[in-house]
Amino acid sequence: MKVASIQLEIKDQESKEQRIARVESMLGEVAGCDLVVLPEIWATGYFSFDRYHEEAEELDGPFVQRMSAKAKELHTYLFAGSFVERQGDRYYNTSVLFNPEGGIVGTYRKIHLFRYGSAEGELLTRGEEISVFDTPFGKVGLATCYDLRFPELFRKQVDLGAEILLITSAWPHQRLAHWNLFNSVRALENQCFLISSNCVGTTRNVLLGGHSQVVDPWGITVASGGEHETIVRTEIDTEQIKRIREVFPQLKHRVL
Repeated sequence: MKVASIQLEIKDQESKEQRIARVESMLGEVAGCDLVVLPEIWATGYFSFDRYHEEAEELDGPFVQRMSAKAKELHTYLFAGSFVERQGDRYYNTSVLFNPEGGIVGTYRKIHLFRYGSAEGELLTRGEEISVFDTPFGKVGLATCYDLRFPELFRKQVDLGAEILLITSAWPHQRLAHWNLFNSVRALENQCFLISSNCVGTTRNVLLGGHSQVVDPWGITVASGGEHETIVRTEIDTEQIKRIREVFPQLKHRVL
């Protein structure tokens, strides 16, 4: 199974339209991949809090329509990262997974909103539903950035059958050591593949961490980006999940 994570540089001088157009062009470089992952609130820019409400869209808005069209064009599963979703008078950090026909497999509204040096918790409403969806390559669990610090979420995803964890993120460089640790540990403790997409660049005086990753069920990073815009590509064997869980059945040994 061929996978790719697009590690996008967030440039403050770009408009939302310019950034979406640039990502559409980058997506053309991953033709042939079975699964592609994008970062968190990349179109607006996670730390551009003043633009959240102005640039928010409904789930059937232009952002989702354009990402749907790219998934269909590339005939790939596309985890399009997240955008600011507007529903009535509420706003959410919502990520979307598309199938190769451009249909929505499922969505996830970020449950753990970040409040440390961030206005996300003030501007947005937290999600409440855990998201795990069936795909031809296994059950996929969706999560967003700060969620990585809360292992209970991922354990509940595993209880729902998750085998691959997809993480969309805008994680700062200041806590890069935590990012690297959590990527490995969440894969290891749940015996899942984990694929993350993080932003890079300096936006609103925040340096983003990059190091988007693909981690195997042993917690070993098999592919990673550095600290510049890039596309992380690799191939994974999803049968490895079953083999590892059979050889080392730690999930069956849980007592709590």
